Parts: sequence; structure tokens; C-alpha cells
Amino acid sequence: MMSTEGRGLVLEENLLFEQSQPGRVGYSLAAPDVPMTVPDAALTRTEIQGFPELSEVDVVRHYTRLSTWNYGVDSGFYPLGSCTMKYNPKVNEAAARLPGFTDIHPQTPEALNQGALELMYNLQRDLGEISGFPAMTLQPAAGAQGEFTGMLMIHAWHEANGQKRRKVIIPDTAHGTNPASSALAGYEVVTVASNGILTKEAVAAVMDDDVAALMVTNPNTLGLFEADIRGICDLVHERGGLVYSDGANLNALMGISRPGDIGIDVMHFNLHKTFSTPHGGGGPGSGPVGVVEKLKPFLPLPVVTKDADGYKLDYDRPQSIGRLKSFYGHFGVLVRAYSYILSMGGEGLKRATELAVLNANYIRARLEPVYTLPNKQRSLHEVVFSEDGLQNECHTLDVAKRLIDYGYHPPTIYFPLVVHGALMIEPTETESKQTIDEFCDALLAIAEEAKDNPELLKQAPVRAKVKRLHEAMAARKPKLRWESE
Repeated sequence: MMSTEGRGLVLEENLLFEQSQPGRVGYSLAAPDVPMTVPDAALTRTEIQGFPELSEVDVVRHYTRLSTWNYGVDSGFYPLGSCTMKYNPKVNEAAARLPGFTDIHPQTPEALNQGALELMYNLQRDLGEISGFPAMTLQPAAGAQGEFTGMLMIHAWHEANGQKRRKVIIPDTAHGTNPASSALAGYEVVTVASNGILTKEAVAAVMDDDVAALMVTNPNTLGLFEADIRGICDLVHERGGLVYSDGANLNALMGISRPGDIGIDVMHFNLHKTFSTPHGGGGPGSGPVGVVEKLKPFLPLPVVTKDADGYKLDYDRPQSIGRLKSFYGHFGVLVRAYSYILSMGGEGLKRATELAVLNANYIRARLEPVYTLPNKQRSLHEVVFSEDGLQNECHTLDVAKRLIDYGYHPPTIYFPLVVHGALMIEPTETESKQTIDEFCDALLAIAEEAKDNPELLKQAPVRAKVKRLHEAMAARKPKLRWESE
């Protein structure tokens, strides 16, 4: 729909099919100098009759306009808990775009690829120093694949020791992908109720000779540190199991506590969360995995090593779990993470952790008088409220939709499942007090609206490009394809 007063300013955006005009083209091809070939009918799409006819400028303007309507971490505060979005420093982007990195072919011989291999070797070393693990793989393409990699190594270690254990213990405050990763590795998941913090007694009640590992998120998804973790690790080890720590929340520990020093055997890193690499849109991601010495033989192939002749990819690992993907991980993401570590330094990384925890606790202090906080233990990097204190049948979804009208991307909602109507907020270290105060002011105003004008929340968002959808219909009967009628 075009504005008649805006001199061509588009207030709403039609689909490309709706903008199509017969005869328009967006390409200019030379006449073919070989015979024309018609594709096999099996390779031709028939579901859509006629693709849109548009010029190049039509298409460019369409997608440019749509991009300005997106909400991103470069345009505003993105308070997602758990799947954290934080600002990505542009120096990291500049480093990743250096020609020596961007122009490498994956099959470049090692002798001509020493710079990239050195970077990966150094990143392994630095991640190991930060986490306390002596061995590392950078190959997993995302955090969830890192989890799967770790569970495969645990499985391989038990088999090498002649054991066929079948179960993995996972507390109810673990990261959401933990049960899926364990199941994919062939394990039966045993869920343990934690009441906010996992206890040694709760683990002891289900720990037996058939348990391969405990898979714990620390700090957990409530933003709480597992205070009994050392004793829990000792218990699991005494009974022949291993301990996997989901490292998604390492940004609450970095520079202060090392998981490898408190009994953890395997941990994956979410580089986007702790080391400021891009996140969202399905990737590319990176989920390196650190392991203790006894699991080193089972690392996936290849392993980046160094000898007197330089850096190389070592494939001579007979006990390895094998390859995870083609070539070696998402190299551009690794460059960004290494750039972040170098630019921050040890003191800077520790300071980032301190500020992330401070920001989360500041939000907690401002909102706790109004929003229900079910777990009263000390918060770390994120804080999880409940909808229980909202009035007039207003719910977490209503708060999230109304936040859009205030100009904010909503926090994570309805996770973790152990909190009724969860509102999960993580500010990270990159946000200023001014930004956090404005965000808290918006949430406090929404709580007042729930008391005085609840219908406003239930209709929200009213200022967004797309108004509130029928949630059930959008999930059950989505319209994903253009239909002319």
C-alpha cells in the first residue's frame, strides 16, 4: 500500500508476487552459444504458477525495506535469556574479513594454511585456559552439536572400558537441548527434580551402575549457581560415571571459576554467548568442546596439533568418534571469538563476567518488588520471573507482546518449564545502566497497565508492523506459500 502523501514512501510492504509486473526482468544475459536444454520434468517446480516479474531495483528495495523493519542487536536491547543475544564488536568482524582468512579454500594444503591453523591452535589453548580443560575440539557447528559430540565421547569412553551404560541423569533446570542430545547418543534420560538447585542427595537417589553421565547446566537456566557441584561430581565419579556441563552460561563464570577445576569432564562452549560471535538466523555457529585428559583420545577428527614442523591436522586417532562435518568447523566464527579474546585480555574477560552478573542483579532489584521471583537464591547472569503476580488474567505472553509497543524485543518466555509463566531476562555485560533503566521502566509500566487497562495488553502489539496473530492458528495452519486467490 503506497502513501499518496509520502512521495513513494512505502508504509506497508506487498509480497513480491503482488508487486510483479509483466515483462519486467532483473537480469541481462548474453545469448547462449550452446544448444538450449529443457530440464527434466521431475526437477521443475509446478506448485507455483508463474514467478514474480521484477526489476533488480524492485527486488533490492523490497528486501532493504524489510531489513529496516527487523529488530536486531545492533538496533536495540535484546534481553533474551538462555539463548543470549549480545552486541558483536565490529573489530571482530574486521578481523574475520581479512583476505588471508576469507580467501582460504577448505582444501588448501597445510603447508600453505599455517596462519589459520595457528589461530585455531591458539584459540584451543585460550579456551582451555579459560575453562580448565587440557584438550579441545573446535569442530562442532553449534552448541547443540557440541552437546552431541560430548555425549558421543562419553559413550566411546565407556565402551573402551568395556561398559555399556544406558542412562544419563539430567536435572529439570538443564538447558533445553540436553535431553535431545543424550537421546540422540542412544541414552535413556533420567530427569531429576532440583527445586532450583540440584543436590547431591537427589543425584545419589538415581545414580547406579547403569548411569553413564550426569548432564548439568551450571549456572542453571534459573540463573543460579549449582552450589553443590563439587560434591555431585565426586559422587558421580565414585560410581563410575562422567559429568557433562552445558557451557552455555559460561559467561557467568569466565575469569572467576573454571569448570575443569571442579570435577567436570566434558563441556561445550557457546561462542556467541560468551565470546560475542553472531547468533541467530540458524547459523553459522560454533560449539567447541573441552575435555579432561582421559577423554582426549576420543576427540573428533581431525585435531589441530603442533610439532617441530609447524601446525597440522592430525587424523591418526584410532579411538576417535570420527568426523562431525565437512572440513573443519565454521572458521569465520572462530576468528571472531579469537579476536574478542585478544582484544579483551584476561582482565577484560573477567570484567565482562562481573558486569553481566551486575546487570542481571540490577534488573532483579528493580523488578522484584512488582514481578514474582520464585527462586530467591542469588542470581548470576540472568533472572527468571513468574507471571503469578500479574493481575486481571494478564499473562507472560501479554507482557511480551506489549514490550514490542515500547520498542523492545521480548525476553525469553515460558522457559524454563519449572517456572510458571516464566519471563527470563539476560542483559549481558554490553548494556548500559541507562538502557537497563529504560527497559525496567517499560516492564514496570506494563505491570501497571495490567492493573488499570488489561485489555491493552491483550490487544498488543498495536504499534508493530504485524499485529497480534492467533497463536494457535498460526501454529496449526500456517500460510507459508503464496496463493493468488
